Amino acid sequence: MSYSDSLSPVHQAAQAHPKALAINWHAQGARKQLDYRTLSQCVISVGQQLISAGLAPGDKLACIGKNSAELIVLYWACIDQGVLFCPLSPRFPLTQINQLTEKYHLNAIWAPELNSEQLTATSLQLSFSSPALFSEKKPQVIDTQQPANIILTSGSSGFPKAAVHSLSNHIASAKGSRTLIPLQLGDHWLLSLPIFHIGGLAIINRCTLAGATLVLEDKHTPLAQQVSRDDISHLSLVSTQLVRLLEQDASSLKRVKALLLGGGAIPQNLLSKLAELGVVSYTSYGMTEMGSQITTGFAKSDGSSGKLLPGRQLKIVKDNILVKGETLFLGYLKPGTTEHTLIERPLDADGWFNTKDRGEWNSDGNLQILGRSDNMFICGGENIQPEEIEAILKLHPQVEDAIVFPQADDEFGNLPAAIVKGNLSAIHEYEALVCQHAARFKRPRHYYSWPEIESNSLKVSRKQVIEEVLKSQKLVPRN
Repeated sequence: MSYSDSLSPVHQAAQAHPKALAINWHAQGARKQLDYRTLSQCVISVGQQLISAGLAPGDKLACIGKNSAELIVLYWACIDQGVLFCPLSPRFPLTQINQLTEKYHLNAIWAPELNSEQLTATSLQLSFSSPALFSEKKPQVIDTQQPANIILTSGSSGFPKAAVHSLSNHIASAKGSRTLIPLQLGDHWLLSLPIFHIGGLAIINRCTLAGATLVLEDKHTPLAQQVSRDDISHLSLVSTQLVRLLEQDASSLKRVKALLLGGGAIPQNLLSKLAELGVVSYTSYGMTEMGSQITTGFAKSDGSSGKLLPGRQLKIVKDNILVKGETLFLGYLKPGTTEHTLIERPLDADGWFNTKDRGEWNSDGNLQILGRSDNMFICGGENIQPEEIEAILKLHPQVEDAIVFPQADDEFGNLPAAIVKGNLSAIHEYEALVCQHAARFKRPRHYYSWPEIESNSLKVSRKQVIEEVLKSQKLVPRN
């Protein structure tokens, strides 16, 4: 199927296979479904409501809520009308939502579960009822190069930046992904990542372009049970979710065609279990500014992130990763301006974006991420890259995840400390393992238990995990 610049993918899917299942979910104990024809009409109906509410092309609509069919419809309706779709986490406090509204001059908010009187922007009330199909209306032509959505990315610190993408960025990302991870009509991808993260939005675009089915996560059903019940063929998980699923029912993965794993190096014991089940698993390196995946490859215990996908360019200069290509975002929304789409694109003279990640190509031609340049710290005059030690710790069968950070020391300035999701009684084994694979001075001097923090992303929030440990231990953070 050829995708032109005239209609959005959801309407092209409706024309190509109108009866194919677009969205599948459970609500109040009952199965709910939308085929592509009905979804297309819902999108047109909601798009008309946006215009009737006074929104115009270039306006910014904040959308706050958990993953839902309504949120997916709203995304495509915004695409049709040229309104910038800005999904925000429903966990944000009202004060932060209002700060973001004022900082980025968001024109309106759709937040059905929030008190509209406490919001500083106009609150929209929309109807998502399926329109009568006998009065079908034709979708309108769109420009895929124009700004389409805003995804917040906090980077390593500071107030969230607002990354702006065009639909053409997402189409290039989805097409490149499909060259390695096949996705087709009849496949079912579980939307286990929130839409306010680039990973969740990428799944929506991939499925719609392929005519595949988006399956919403059922929070009232164990993950393994849903994977079997809803015939899931594609799945995106972090190691912790995978461990939980294997404990529930490992056999549920046998019909999964592709498992995309995130969160850095994958422990060898997990990869061995997946191999025994015959599950094809992948890891990738990606970022918000590049529309999700940049490199992708078969999951390996060495933590490598695969090879470059089509539509992307990547070069390494003095260990620093620079990227550009068809998936590169339009730029960051400039704060404090009322102009619709005033954006800043921090590129060098040749159009390269500095990721601030460190990496190298290994002997197999796969990208090896060495860590964030701003995570590196000095211990007694020696550089320590936390991600190197984390990957070693995850080689131990009792370690599900690990984060290494600098802890203040009067003699050395900093000493490495580790937060481990695993058995802390095996610390002597962890130390021996680190010393076996790295210089002795890199070994963590203190170990802490992993805090109880939920993750809605394939990337663990290092900052949040470290802050929780510092707070619980009453330790002073490093500036």
